[in-house]
Amino acid sequence: MSFQLKGKVIFFATNNINKFNEARRILSRYKIAVGMIRVKTLEIQSESLEEIAKTSAIHAYKQCGLPLIVEDAGLFVEALSGFPGPYSSYVYKTIGNEGLLELMEKTANRQAKFQSVVAFFSEELDAPICFKGEVAGEITKELRRESYHGFGFDPIFKPANSQKTFAEMSIAEKNKYSHRARAFRKFAKWYKSLKV
Repeated sequence: MSFQLKGKVIFFATNNINKFNEARRILSRYKIAVGMIRVKTLEIQSESLEEIAKTSAIHAYKQCGLPLIVEDAGLFVEALSGFPGPYSSYVYKTIGNEGLLELMEKTANRQAKFQSVVAFFSEELDAPICFKGEVAGEITKELRRESYHGFGFDPIFKPANSQKTFAEMSIAEKNKYSHRARAFRKFAKWYKSLKV
């Protein structure tokens, strides 16, 4: 497979500057330049993060024609049968962290996992290529954050083997554990292995 644009900039189609900053930090370690591009991505309703990410990547590519990545993530809570999962963004916008904590008020099982899917698409491909990352942890009993760190469900998710929630960590700390960082590292290793 020959990628004419290898070594040049690839674009992260997102409106979330926090996600972009996390991704840029990971990709810079692999000497991959990434720019942020704001395009309206089509987000289908699906039980599959991979299907959502693939559809978003194709839709974004049709708008700009640039080699790009999109990322979709979900918080899967064991006691809630995997809810909110692929609907995490909508659930966060509607009930937020407080609403999710309320749903779990009398729940002893706090186990949860974050999953991330990064989809890459460019003119050389017939279909987007996906890379997955996952981190296990638990839902805390209250919001825990530093005033300037974290977004989404970060203030209530504590990864396994950590005393801090994602929102209590710096980006560098979070990237040691994060589902998103794991997916982006897999993408970066694949991308760097390509033959020009």
